[in-house]
Amino acid sequence: MSADGRHIRLLIGLGVAAAILLGKIFSLQVLDDRYKEDADRNSTIYETIYPTRGVIYDRNGEILVGNKVAYDILVNPREVQAFDTVALATVLNVTPEFIRGRLQEYRKRRSTIGSQGVTMLRMVPAETYMRFDEVKYRFPGFRGQVRGIRYYPVNAGGNLLGYVSEVDQDYINRHPGEYRSGDYAGMTGIEAAREADLRGEKGYHIYLRNSRNQIEQPYRDGAEDKEAIPGKNITTTIDATLQQYGQELMQNKVGSVVAIEPSTGEILALVSSPGIDVDQLADIGKHYAEIAQNPYKPMYNRAVQASYPPGSVFKLVNGLIGLQEGVLRPEMMYPCSHGYHFGAGHKLGCHGHKSPINMEESIMMSCNAYYCYVLKNILDNRKYGSVADGLDAWHEYVESFGFGRKLGSDFPAELSGSIPTSKTYNRAYGRGRWNSTTVISLSIGQGEILATPMHLANLCATIANRGHYFIPHIIKASEGVEIEERFYEPQYTKVDTVHFPKLVKGMWRAVNSGAGMGGTAWIAHVDSLNICGKTGTAQNPRGADNSVFICFAPMDDPKIAIAAYVENGGFGATYAAPIASLMVEKYLKGQVRRTDLEERMKKADLMARVKHD
Repeated sequence: MSADGRHIRLLIGLGVAAAILLGKIFSLQVLDDRYKEDADRNSTIYETIYPTRGVIYDRNGEILVGNKVAYDILVNPREVQAFDTVALATVLNVTPEFIRGRLQEYRKRRSTIGSQGVTMLRMVPAETYMRFDEVKYRFPGFRGQVRGIRYYPVNAGGNLLGYVSEVDQDYINRHPGEYRSGDYAGMTGIEAAREADLRGEKGYHIYLRNSRNQIEQPYRDGAEDKEAIPGKNITTTIDATLQQYGQELMQNKVGSVVAIEPSTGEILALVSSPGIDVDQLADIGKHYAEIAQNPYKPMYNRAVQASYPPGSVFKLVNGLIGLQEGVLRPEMMYPCSHGYHFGAGHKLGCHGHKSPINMEESIMMSCNAYYCYVLKNILDNRKYGSVADGLDAWHEYVESFGFGRKLGSDFPAELSGSIPTSKTYNRAYGRGRWNSTTVISLSIGQGEILATPMHLANLCATIANRGHYFIPHIIKASEGVEIEERFYEPQYTKVDTVHFPKLVKGMWRAVNSGAGMGGTAWIAHVDSLNICGKTGTAQNPRGADNSVFICFAPMDDPKIAIAAYVENGGFGATYAAPIASLMVEKYLKGQVRRTDLEERMKKADLMARVKHD
């Protein structure tokens, strides 16, 4: 090939290469905008749009927790330029030293704060925010943020509702990819239990910024902005009026009241006293130290987190097991000589009443000795090879009532309580070295038995239903919010339903037979309500006995089952029975006629009796 031919071929090759190169450049710069977008994104800033948190309603549509607007001042130390500190301090109504101190702190944390900045002032007054908004251009790096905060038109109790707070790093780590610094989440109560529904989904505005880090304009005219999605509204099972009334009755007392609708398992009231006042919830950070240092532990929800000996209300469980096992019949009579005598001079004491008595009378009068005989017959039943085997069979019965385990409620932080097995006493005494009288205190709900007030309310609902319960829950199904199928499924005990009516009559007589006839719960009597109840007086190693009462009403087709537990309240009829029965009266009749009793309960102050850590 001639030199001219080679020259021509070289020129052609160079031309083709140049064309390919120009085409690629054209494609990258004109047709493909990915690199432009990457460059743009390096100069963009995202401003978070926080969603409106879902509203929480009571069962009747009354707002328990709503939203109102709050104003915060944020700062990004990377964007801060020289500014007049005194002028900004005057605008924000703080001292120059406050601003300097915060900036010094934030600059040390620049690497962890990121590009979105940090909140310097929370919940500033609206007039302060508006004043700042007018002059913010003078203070690069500082900006305002509008967000929703919770407000509480009804004092339904902070322990029940829970609080919302800014997430810390530990919370972020436990919820990877869901939260970042500056986000808020429900930390306790209903707010925590339904956080996934209530929180909504964050949105954002995207802005372009110049080489001096100043925001210039929306990115792509806002085309890639994302709107926030509001949280879902929640309807609870709570009756706000009953909840408030329970809190009033429990004021200046330590304990809990739990009320359940037996036919559904819906929790009508869940009172823990002393509790957190709703006025403290909206700005929990301001009050947290005060609440946490309170010796009566108001953050401790006694309804589901306190394990107590149930006392004499547990006699009902032992009576039902005895009937099922065939070692007890309603007409059986047992003696009581101020208690049950056993061994070498040992006695489990009891108050004075007629003797001997049958099962109905034993419930009405709350006889201790009667249930010592019942438990001994259960454990010493010859069909079991040993007392240990009898106790383990007893344990299975008790567990079927929900004791000794978590009930599975949708309310957070529920405890399981404790029910002993043969292993418990083998460890304590040695295998084969204990017998039915060693554990005789189990007959009256003492010893190693521990239960929460929720367990006791559930027991009452089980008896009201004559043998089954629905798992207690605090959220109702509503538009966009479902509850798990398990809450609709009846949970049956191991005791046949035919045995329950035999106890119910005794509970009715305890309340309605009259004080002169030995009814321990006569103070709970309300004409026409047919309340059925059982008192309990639980021994307390740290002071006066605890006052316990469970009841349901009406006797047929019950609408409410309730458990009241008052620490250091003494006999069950002294405080727990009046409080529970007043709540039943309020719920079923809409008003209370026993105003003298109501006033006495509201004014009673037992706080000085309570020994705390």
